[in-house]
Amino acid sequence: MYRVKFIREGKEIQVEAGTKILEAERMAGLIPDAPCGGQGKCGKCRVKADMQSVLACQTEIRKDMEVDTLVSDSGYEILTEGSERKVTFRPDLTQQKAVLCKPEMGDNSSEWERLVRQLANGDHIKPDLKIASELYRYRKEAEEWYVICAGDEILDISREEKKICFAAFDIGTTTVVGYLLDALDGKVLALKSRMNPQAQYGADVIMRANYALEHGTEELSSCIQKAVDEMIGELAEDAGRERTDICQVCVVGNTCMHHLFLEISPASLVHAPYNPAFSQGLTLKAEQYGLHIHRKGQLIMLPDIAGYVGADTCGCILTLRQDKQEETSLMIDIGTNGEMVLGNRERLACCSTAAGPAFEGAKIECGMRGALGAVDHVVYRDGNWEYTTVGNAVPTGLCGSGLIDLVAQLYKAGFIDESGHLESRQKKSNVFMLVPSEKSGNDRGVYLTQKDIGEVQLAKAAIAAGIHLLMKQLGITEKDIDRVYIAGAFGNYMNPESAAEIGMFPLSLLDKITPVGNAAGEGAKTALLNAQERKEMNQVVRNIEFVELAASPEFQDCFVDELCFPEME
Repeated sequence: MYRVKFIREGKEIQVEAGTKILEAERMAGLIPDAPCGGQGKCGKCRVKADMQSVLACQTEIRKDMEVDTLVSDSGYEILTEGSERKVTFRPDLTQQKAVLCKPEMGDNSSEWERLVRQLANGDHIKPDLKIASELYRYRKEAEEWYVICAGDEILDISREEKKICFAAFDIGTTTVVGYLLDALDGKVLALKSRMNPQAQYGADVIMRANYALEHGTEELSSCIQKAVDEMIGELAEDAGRERTDICQVCVVGNTCMHHLFLEISPASLVHAPYNPAFSQGLTLKAEQYGLHIHRKGQLIMLPDIAGYVGADTCGCILTLRQDKQEETSLMIDIGTNGEMVLGNRERLACCSTAAGPAFEGAKIECGMRGALGAVDHVVYRDGNWEYTTVGNAVPTGLCGSGLIDLVAQLYKAGFIDESGHLESRQKKSNVFMLVPSEKSGNDRGVYLTQKDIGEVQLAKAAIAAGIHLLMKQLGITEKDIDRVYIAGAFGNYMNPESAAEIGMFPLSLLDKITPVGNAAGEGAKTALLNAQERKEMNQVVRNIEFVELAASPEFQDCFVDELCFPEME
């Protein structure tokens, strides 16, 4: 066994000979940046081991060593807020007062019957033999009791009113956002966010699905369940509540995140025709999925729509209620994947585009997540390059919004032609140096390569082609679209003008854009606040027309057409 000390994090562990540094990072509870899943392709897991720069995924531990991970696990800019819609507070989690009295002579009803007839929705409450067996003792102790109900279940009976709560989680491919809400009035009590620990197994859902197929779902499932459970503890502590006060937890995520959280194999998602193993809305026992809340607490999962259009998109629809609007709207959730929903109350169509993880920093040589030091906006003005960084820190890389700005500005200034060819007018014509090494927080600077531009072209072309085919599915044009909702962290922070200038969506839609932030997270909250709206989603999802792009020859043609940048006006 060898000793490994992680200097920056102040952690030390023992590992067996031959263990890769990346594995040791995971064993130490760190969340290394490994977009390629440890295949040695991306170079993002680089660390200093005994003062030597090495790839963590390729370096075996054969002696005691000190490791500097070079990056901190903190300082990430994670979007937690979304566009709120006024929602009628009508949850199916309630706390009701009941009177347990001695039955009158001639009343032959059971203790259980006399209890549930006092409760709203009592006719639909499922029998609970354990509670029923205690009712005689309860009424001997006192007459007035408080009954906590969730849907068709009684969760608890107590002498005193309890501070019951909900928790809602949006599990993104890159980040996890959690909210704690008061179940008596619906107010948000606390919120937390962190990076998704599954990222160490690959930047995108395909990598993680393949990892699960090769190694089983246990690692990926347990790490996200543990993360959510830890966040539940943090939320409760921040709000001055107990874990046991939380009676319902709603989780949304894309279909792969949904499956992995529930310990369902994603095999059906990576093989044609790419259907989910299970898609219906679910109400489960939270304790069976590692969540330590009320002993009978419920885990609520919104329905998935298709293989790559998941419960997070359902959450977005629940937030925006496109299915109830007269106007025709387009919702685009731009993240590691690009999910889109187009239509109105008459008809809705959706698709998912393989936008790739470029906008999250993966596959971009100087790409990074939205952490301290990430260049987030770029402007070319009067022959000078100006930029800002997250936290106003020394620049260390490019996050998604900065990447789009830089490509758009280079194109407008004539450094990139319509085909995407870069002529930087610098020392290396196929590399554009934005920040030289001496002004950056690393030894390489911040720059853009020809390959990086190609990755942006692939991502933006996929989104543009998806929009085109959705319009064709509904028989409309861009003129018929009244509003465009941009959801997700990348969509919130990006400059829409830059996105339109590189052809991610038509310029004619620019004035119709409304950023809606973390709409998926807001949908998870709404699902708890109004049980009827949550139930409506099952029918809405069944009626959505899913447009399968993967096998569409027309998509391939449209995708190729959209690879070039649009002509400058």
